[in-house]
Amino acid sequence: MKKSERLNDMIRYLNSREYFNLNDLMTKYNISKSTALRDISSLEQLGMPIFSEHGRHGRYGILKNRLLSPIIFTIDEVYALYFAMLTLESYQSTPFHLSVHKLNEKFENCLSKNQIQHIHKMKKVLQFEVNQHNNVSHFLDKILKSILHESSCKIQYLKNNEKKSYYVQFFKISARFGQWYATGIELNTDKYKVFRCDKIAFMEEQEINSHLSLDELISRSLEIYQSEKRIDFEVEILAQAKDLFYKEHYPSMKITISNKTVVTGFYNHGEEEFIANYFMRYGHYVISVKPESLKQIIQDKVENLFKHYQKL
Repeated sequence: MKKSERLNDMIRYLNSREYFNLNDLMTKYNISKSTALRDISSLEQLGMPIFSEHGRHGRYGILKNRLLSPIIFTIDEVYALYFAMLTLESYQSTPFHLSVHKLNEKFENCLSKNQIQHIHKMKKVLQFEVNQHNNVSHFLDKILKSILHESSCKIQYLKNNEKKSYYVQFFKISARFGQWYATGIELNTDKYKVFRCDKIAFMEEQEINSHLSLDELISRSLEIYQSEKRIDFEVEILAQAKDLFYKEHYPSMKITISNKTVVTGFYNHGEEEFIANYFMRYGHYVISVKPESLKQIIQDKVENLFKHYQKL
């Protein structure tokens, strides 16, 4: 480990400690006593508020009433953070109050001209696969806030061009297939429900906290989702199609790879269309479909699509 990397790691390591001694550093980083002393001196020069207590059981302490020196990133870490930040450009809405353009400006102000030129050159040749989120979701920040507060919400949701009211406790926000989704428990029915965030027309956090904790909701989420009348499915696919599964799949699905490659899972009544549309993406990679009812839905969709193109 290079000295700069070791010092950076030491800052994080010591940040959670009130006291330490030389043996702590010597053991953790496999360094000599003289190297440990030099590293402590370097940390002090970087601004870390270290003081020493002399005596038979001497040790070092860190002043907690002063800000510690900032974390030092390597240039490769800076580049990685920069490009991770740029993926936010594909989102019309985020749960955070920020402008990606302004964030980009702030980030580049911390870099040298040479580093900025290098990054701009990298942007021309590095491309990341990101689903574009073109729909605006106005309440992502409020949904996240309610989740962290473990509180319930009253929402108005656009469904079939009509507004419907729900009382919900949200516990998860996810970005899938170019859309933001919020998962929660509908409090009147105690049923698991997924809402497309751009279709939430109104939201108001309720003062009364829910009876379920966030940890309980997360641990019970898949169990809650499985209704008594759920339908199990099994779809065998060609081995080369496994990448399609890894790229996009629903939480209720899993893949098993042995002598066969099989996608298994379940869906509830009313969700057949979603599952059928999903497996249509696999095209000729599908070998078999169970149950027969799911196969028939997919077949009907394919026939309707064929008829549509015949009319063009």
